[in-house]
Amino acid sequence: MFSKLSPVTQPDIYKRVLRSSSLHIQRSAASGGRASQTSTAAVKSTQPHPALNMAEAGQSVTLRGEISGLFKSALSSAYPAAEEQPIIAPCNNPQFGDYQCNNAMGLFGRLKGKEGAPKNPREVATAIVSSLPDNSTIANTSLAGPGFINCKVSSEYLAARINALMQQGVASLAPPLRYSRVVVDFSSPNVAKEMHVGHLRSTIIGDTIANTLEFCGADVLRLNHIGDWGTQFGMLIEHMAELRPGGLAESRDEDVADLQQLYRAAKKRFDDEEAFKVRAREAVTRLQSGDEECIAAWQRICDASRREFEAIYSRLGVTLQGRGESFYNPMLKDVVEELREKGVAEVSDGATCVFVEGCEVPLIVQKSDGGYGYASTDMAAIKQRVTQEKADWVIYVTDIGQAPHFDMVFAAARKAGWLPDKGSKQGPRVSHVGFGLVLGEDGKKFKTRSGDVVRLVELLDEAKARCKDSVKQRREESGEPADEAELEAAANAMGYGAVKYADLKNSRLTNYKFSFDAMLELKGNTAVYLLYAHARIAGIVRKSGKDVEALLAGGASVVLG
Repeated sequence: MFSKLSPVTQPDIYKRVLRSSSLHIQRSAASGGRASQTSTAAVKSTQPHPALNMAEAGQSVTLRGEISGLFKSALSSAYPAAEEQPIIAPCNNPQFGDYQCNNAMGLFGRLKGKEGAPKNPREVATAIVSSLPDNSTIANTSLAGPGFINCKVSSEYLAARINALMQQGVASLAPPLRYSRVVVDFSSPNVAKEMHVGHLRSTIIGDTIANTLEFCGADVLRLNHIGDWGTQFGMLIEHMAELRPGGLAESRDEDVADLQQLYRAAKKRFDDEEAFKVRAREAVTRLQSGDEECIAAWQRICDASRREFEAIYSRLGVTLQGRGESFYNPMLKDVVEELREKGVAEVSDGATCVFVEGCEVPLIVQKSDGGYGYASTDMAAIKQRVTQEKADWVIYVTDIGQAPHFDMVFAAARKAGWLPDKGSKQGPRVSHVGFGLVLGEDGKKFKTRSGDVVRLVELLDEAKARCKDSVKQRREESGEPADEAELEAAANAMGYGAVKYADLKNSRLTNYKFSFDAMLELKGNTAVYLLYAHARIAGIVRKSGKDVEALLAGGASVVLG
């Protein structure tokens, strides 16, 4: 349920959720609003339902978007000189409406003092309502407070939308995109280091963005910008070389069987032994120069890490194409030269820098010793993605702390002419999608009792184990047999789904507290509750004995009371 769904399977899931044995679904208000004080006449129309028209035209408009369009027409008609954009929000209380238009007070303030200006915000609101075009979407409107306009969506309209959904599938609701080719850069772990809880949000949010864009018809390239290059490989390779009498020539796969042990051992020697540090730096030089033995050792380390990464991605149902920093190495020299030739980069204190307006420090694209850093790689990556990959939109999913860095990269790319000016409606578009930290239940950085960063594999193991124990206990209490394969499948779906949903339901930009107890609750806003609700609905359909597909094929439809 929580992994990527294909366009073929999605409609079936939504059909099962919406059906009942009699194909009769009671209408419930979508949301609520401020208390209503004055009712206005219902907005009536004999025109066909827009939902059906959209389906026939192969277009998709959200309900909120359609409400917004109606109020935009009303605002343009009532106050054409104001050029007002509609402010539409869900109501807070379903008793008074589904959606609310909140333009009246602000518009009154801007018109105040002008000739023929309305006397109060309610007069503005009344004029807006009176100018609403005939439609079959809004059943009625009402005014509340100083000028809030509440509106209820008609049951007939909702029934038409649901019937279109059931007949044509959920893919018919996908909004059209302006972007056909999108690159989403997410997850981005480092080679020779285990994925930890810090990689959780980037992986889940990035995968969700990619799924959504694919659902809307975009060609999405899911890139994993793996940290597979840098000075740390010198100490790893040198340590591997000294493990065996014959050096790297005798290196074996078992030397990288435990990457964490290899990294810790090499790091300790690098910090404690000055002579080893010198040899490690020499190994970096040999690696960057293309020494065959060093390249083979580096590749062995990278392959071992990727196997570990893929095991976690497989558990989460996430698909990615690995494209490490090393991929861009051959491009770095040409990129820096281009920036110099265009006058975008200049030498400052021996380093080649791009100075960005409003930033105190420059973007260093080449160090004073001639080396390249992650800024160089990011500049090469953004150029490659918009020129060779032909991306209309490039999205970077990292923690919010990296936002200033990407602002500088984007600004430098604009100066180089690789991207349009900021604010331009021309493509390609670039976006940084930042997110907050994952905290422990104590509100501090999420760590183990020993103070170490929580390994992602351990977090997933814990979620799965708790779900498995819970299902097994309920089976035993009810006297039902507990099939091991069934328990395993249920634990996977519930445990991994709970971890994903707990992340996605929280605000992306703020930190959130990670709690196994909260995310595995059977009640409330949790994945486990949704899974059980889906199972109950599927059970109702199964026990009804109805062939829903046959009913739909025969012209049966949903009626909302």
